[in-house]
Amino acid sequence: MMLKMRVLSFLFLSFMSFVYCEELKGTKPNIIFILTDDQGKGQLGCEGHPWLETPYIDKLFSESSYFSDFHMSPTCTPSRAALMTGNYPFRNGVTHTGGARARMTLKIETLPEALKSLGYTTGIFGKWHLGYEEAYQPHSRGFDEVFIHGYGGIGQPMDVPNNKYENPIIRHNETFVKTEGFCTDVFFDQALAWIKKSKDKPFFAYISTNAPHGPYIAPKDKREKFKKLGFKSGDAGFYGMIENIDDNVGRLMTKLKQWDLDENTLVIFMSDNGFASLVINEKKLGQRNGEDLYSYQAGLRGYKKTPYEGGTLVPAFFRWKGKFKAGNKISGLSAHIDLFPTLVELAGGEIQEKRDGRSLLPLLQNPQTKWNDRNLFFHIGRWGNNVGPDGSQYDKRPGRAGFAVRNTRFRLVNHEELYDIENDPGEENNVAKQYPEVLQEMQKSYDAWWHEMRPQMVNEGHQKMTLNPFHVKYKEQLDSVGIPLLARPQL
Repeated sequence: MMLKMRVLSFLFLSFMSFVYCEELKGTKPNIIFILTDDQGKGQLGCEGHPWLETPYIDKLFSESSYFSDFHMSPTCTPSRAALMTGNYPFRNGVTHTGGARARMTLKIETLPEALKSLGYTTGIFGKWHLGYEEAYQPHSRGFDEVFIHGYGGIGQPMDVPNNKYENPIIRHNETFVKTEGFCTDVFFDQALAWIKKSKDKPFFAYISTNAPHGPYIAPKDKREKFKKLGFKSGDAGFYGMIENIDDNVGRLMTKLKQWDLDENTLVIFMSDNGFASLVINEKKLGQRNGEDLYSYQAGLRGYKKTPYEGGTLVPAFFRWKGKFKAGNKISGLSAHIDLFPTLVELAGGEIQEKRDGRSLLPLLQNPQTKWNDRNLFFHIGRWGNNVGPDGSQYDKRPGRAGFAVRNTRFRLVNHEELYDIENDPGEENNVAKQYPEVLQEMQKSYDAWWHEMRPQMVNEGHQKMTLNPFHVKYKEQLDSVGIPLLARPQL
């Protein structure tokens, strides 16, 4: 009798989740997607960090439904390509973070293009990093408002020459402008100003910070705070950038309430890949109130550019007041490829061509709903051009290659290491010998996936690129009319 009741209860909950999910399809909430750079899992108070102060993101977490097993690619450009398309990076042609191999194929509809077709206005603020030529720039890929730095990061060679984190020069639509303030503050300022102007119709605001990616430079107040605790410059910059992001999330949430946007806006918070390698440093960082402060790795193995959990597991919070239950923990295996179908479904769209991801809406409504297991695939993809993909299917050189397959329980690393993630989240014990059938199934699935992806790597062997518009157009404007100062918006 008890078994029958449990079955009936499960069927009822699943049915109600389906009904509620159907009700939310096409409701067109405003969408704010915050994506940080190299923050990874555990670098927040709400995720167990013992001393880092992130009260505003912690509050966002407490008001959100959150995914405890959400994965990105091990590096930033591949993750961004997956988020923007719902497909694995290799299917998008993206196999690296630099040069031609970072160009997202032009033969696919992007998330902002899909949302625009459904009545949204779209804006990007911060980092794009999916190709620097004009055809690959965000204004050509569906964004109405564009406010970005160049390529991978402020001050990197493909950005505006000699750009800085303080008062950076930014490409604002077709014009380069000089800004005032620390880069993360500038991006949030501009996003808020655009949201305020656009709030009378559905909007998609993609706030993609270059923080806390290196170089580790925080605004002065945050930098000095950690230096007074004994932190070295790089560590002070990394943690200071995170606390500065937190301040900006607080500003954002305050404005949403002031502008009566709180209840019809979905706010999403994620990081683009695993944490930076400095997080695994076990040496003492500083001291506060007599307590020694050490980095926090959240019990994970690996970090960015590795095929282990620490390289791909990230925070993923979805806050929609009154629609998604606050404090709901969702344990279903999920990933970057799932964002596109989820948001398109909420916006009322039908996906015309097959995507690798699946909508997360059923889980957001009921974490206990049936969620079929699957294999997720990861590859570092940073092989040298002289090696190429055909020599890299099984390449496991640290930092340059490595690959993994993940299902709900197991993670296969480099085709030979098998970890029982349910019972060994720190990946300490290789159980390949105990589960030979699992090992073989995951190996076969990886091989099949690779062979499916290989023809989609359209940028391989095509390294010739046109001149970088961030160099050409910036110099043209500098020589003709100069770079105007963009006043900080009044919010």
